[in-house]
Amino acid sequence: MIDDNEITERLERVRSRIEASARRAGREIASIRLVLASKTQPASAIRAAYHAGARDFGENYVQEAIAKRAELADLKDIRWHLIGHLQTNKAKVAAASFDLIQSLDSTRLVEALARARKNSPVRALIEVNLAGESSKTGVAPDQVEALLDAARGKIEIDGLMTIPPPAATPELVRPYFVRLREMRDRLAMRSGVALRELSMGMTDDFEIAIEEGATIVRVGRAVFGERIQ
Repeated sequence: MIDDNEITERLERVRSRIEASARRAGREIASIRLVLASKTQPASAIRAAYHAGARDFGENYVQEAIAKRAELADLKDIRWHLIGHLQTNKAKVAAASFDLIQSLDSTRLVEALARARKNSPVRALIEVNLAGESSKTGVAPDQVEALLDAARGKIEIDGLMTIPPPAATPELVRPYFVRLREMRDRLAMRSGVALRELSMGMTDDFEIAIEEGATIVRVGRAVFGERIQ
């Protein structure tokens, strides 16, 4: 596991790369949010990144996130994102534990999340499986509009998320980011829902994603090093 100083240095390098990508695209740096993917990382690593200025952290598993939230309860302004698949039987716990659920992928999950939180609507992104990969969750592109309609008045849909298929070079995934942005633009126009967020881009390709309009990039390895198994 890398130490706190190295986490700080790595985080600064990632921020510099985000700024450079934003400049190339003629975008404001404030329009891009860095979510640190902290799956399998100890709470101490999250704390180190927090003290280096990070506030958004993404977890894949509900129970792992709950344990870390408890250990880091003194850090009041952390924002937690669920970036892994959510089962409907964990919707109630997830609704109370995450500021943004980035992996909405079914009408059943919409209904479960709508029942789970009464005081304020759950905020979510629709996960889109653009390449139709059987190994990944997410809805098919032609089902996104129906899911958006199903969520209307039940939960807040802030935008779309995708994980492109593995590629030999980052440039090869650019078409997937373009497709998600174009899909978002079409849906926003037809539905009247703003869909401000585009969560796309990870350690290997976040710079390309920013050039194509990402508002959220999910970066883990570039800051924390390789995952702890």
